[in-house]
Amino acid sequence: MVIRKENHKQDGKIMTKDKVLAMLINTDSYMSGELISEELGVSRAAVNSAVKSLRSEGYIIESCTNKGYKLISRPDRLSSGEIEAIVGPERMANVVVLDSVDSTNKKLKELGYSGCPSGTVVIANEQTGGRGRLGRSFLSPRDCGIYFSILLRPDTAPSDTGSITAWTSVAVAEAIQKSTGIEPGIKWVNDLVVNNHKICGILTELSVESESMRIDNIVIGIGLNVSNKITDFPEELRSTASSLASEYPDKIGRLNRSAIAAQMIIRLDQLIADWPHNSERYLKRYRELSVTCGKEVNVIPIGSSSEPSEGRKGKALSINDDFSLKVQYEDGSISDLSSGEVSVRGLYGYA
Repeated sequence: MVIRKENHKQDGKIMTKDKVLAMLINTDSYMSGELISEELGVSRAAVNSAVKSLRSEGYIIESCTNKGYKLISRPDRLSSGEIEAIVGPERMANVVVLDSVDSTNKKLKELGYSGCPSGTVVIANEQTGGRGRLGRSFLSPRDCGIYFSILLRPDTAPSDTGSITAWTSVAVAEAIQKSTGIEPGIKWVNDLVVNNHKICGILTELSVESESMRIDNIVIGIGLNVSNKITDFPEELRSTASSLASEYPDKIGRLNRSAIAAQMIIRLDQLIADWPHNSERYLKRYRELSVTCGKEVNVIPIGSSSEPSEGRKGKALSINDDFSLKVQYEDGSISDLSSGEVSVRGLYGYA
């Protein structure tokens, strides 16, 4: 099944614009309008219209008689054309890029029910109803972040997928490092952090066939704060949340959201190919990137009504082979956590 491009129905003009942009990004010199029209199978007028539209969006495109068009500079835009320039047109057949949506996870679930293949991706510039773990909302303002969901169809039982979120945190951390030079840490179990602030959350949702109790699909949602200013966050979140740009203002010129999103697609495609047989690599990287091990922690079981100050205090000893967290409590007892809220001393305002 090939996903039809969206706006709900992405028309030919938008598709042509994206294709022209991808070609110009991948060309260092001038490219003639005639060559572009031949490659895309569209008229010269359609190419001229696409260039005009791109210029109106902030792309600086130089034109020269007998030479054609050359891309001089481009804004930070999350677009199909920008992403296609990196992952290629074949991969983009199952990638949907939206300006705004209530939830990328919700949208992808709808596509999943329609039979879309494993690896289908939905990316949005804005979410109006973004969700995080435990039913919390996830702030998703436009033009600031990457709101990204990918669908997997593993032939397995739900009990075999406990580590998929941890694998995802490794894949996304590596995508950020590859595209920006910034290497985030991982706070158990799946928060990505830089300079003691959360910049990315991951939400994994499973759909199970009731008769076989096998997984129909897994939808993994990723929300990454890229260019948010600290003042963009509600006051109560400013000690907890941040963005790549706020933490690394000297790297703002390298924080291209489409480039990051493209690397996320590439790394998550590799995750799908690796699952579940290459666990050792992901476990090794997860341990290397962990900011939890060796730290004093405060543990609150999921579903508990306790206040954070009332949690059980201890020390995080290690990440187990199944990605659970080994904790030694103040009374000397040791347990392995597979779920729960874990506050880490020195992170998110926990002192």
